[in-house]
Amino acid sequence: MSNLIRKTFSVPPLGCNCSILGDPVTKQAIVVDPGGAPERILREVEQLGLTVRHILHTHAHFDHFLASGEMQRLTGAMLCLHQDDLDLWTNLEVQCRMFGVPYVAVPLPEYWIQDEERIMVGGVTVVGLHTPGHTPGSMSFHVPDESLVLAGDTLFRGSIGRTDLWGGDFDTIERSIRERLYTLADETTVVTGHGPETEIGVEKESNQFFRVE
Repeated sequence: MSNLIRKTFSVPPLGCNCSILGDPVTKQAIVVDPGGAPERILREVEQLGLTVRHILHTHAHFDHFLASGEMQRLTGAMLCLHQDDLDLWTNLEVQCRMFGVPYVAVPLPEYWIQDEERIMVGGVTVVGLHTPGHTPGSMSFHVPDESLVLAGDTLFRGSIGRTDLWGGDFDTIERSIRERLYTLADETTVVTGHGPETEIGVEKESNQFFRVE
């Protein structure tokens, strides 16, 4: 039986996959990448009977944190980000303007997540992995006991994250995928930043960008 409550669903404005991870015993939870629709996210949290303690961000592109300020206001949870993405976070208004999305002010993160840091969700351990390339501060969140990783926009099913946006670098994302994500167990489920889930073993065999020969 799983020791983790998980619900992943797409939120506007660009179909970011938002995930709720909760401990069934303590009912504590984290929300990862609240890109939009804070009322919908909070409704899902309430239906699961959970209390949000932390809001984690895989990176600071607007479609992954546009609802973070309202989520913080509604839940009192702590906003968490890797510090290398602070410049992106503080340029939220510019990002929104470039994509024609209404700007909503978001407060600064309260906590800087470090590589290999362990975040406890009740009795569930989430390990932050620094996986730069899509952005300088991109993080993946690994739940070892559940064979699960939330990879944000670093790795997709059959593809990888864009490197032509702010702070992107192709060589860096390749290292992150090969040295950090592809070293996880093949059966690890990958929750991507957009689109369907996949598995590490599947991507090692068939990803059109990076395969393991």
